[in-house]
Amino acid sequence: MPADTEAAEPARQSSADDDTRIGEAGPAEQVESDAEHVHGHPVTWSRGQKVVHPGREDLVSLVKTLRDEGWLMCLDVTAVDHLLNEAPRRLPAGIEAERFELVVVLISHNERQRLRLLVQVPEDDPVVSTLFELHPGTEAMEREVFDMFGIRFDGHPDLTRILMPEDWDGHPLRKDFAVGRIPVQFKAPAAGR
Repeated sequence: MPADTEAAEPARQSSADDDTRIGEAGPAEQVESDAEHVHGHPVTWSRGQKVVHPGREDLVSLVKTLRDEGWLMCLDVTAVDHLLNEAPRRLPAGIEAERFELVVVLISHNERQRLRLLVQVPEDDPVVSTLFELHPGTEAMEREVFDMFGIRFDGHPDLTRILMPEDWDGHPLRKDFAVGRIPVQFKAPAAGR
């Protein structure tokens, strides 16, 4: 291992406290932390991975700062709908739980680490600024989040459906989306068989 990577701060190992205390509090457990912050945003840990909790208004500036520090690749942009989720959520003090949670995963090849950003998105205004200008590869991922959850990305160059037909009503991964069925249509048997 090169000497310069040994000097880097080692990745934090998962501890029993990371996820085992989840069931002890209500649906929006506030995690008191006098510890870590990344550029002023609170940090929690989940399964050995650092999780930063920026506000949605700070997402783009934080991702830009992190990109300038070597977090060069956006691996994933997805979302979670917590509407029917009764399991408690571990959020740092000062972070209000919202129905939707935008999940952005960044990777630093130099640090050999992943960094997860969790952004709370309110149901009554599901809009977040696009990351497209910083990470053009997020174009399709943001369209998928829009299509499946209805979270809009302000400034996105082509925010249209990507999986569902353009005339589809609703967003299928929302927990209040009616589960339906598409009727199976059979052809008439071929003549002469």
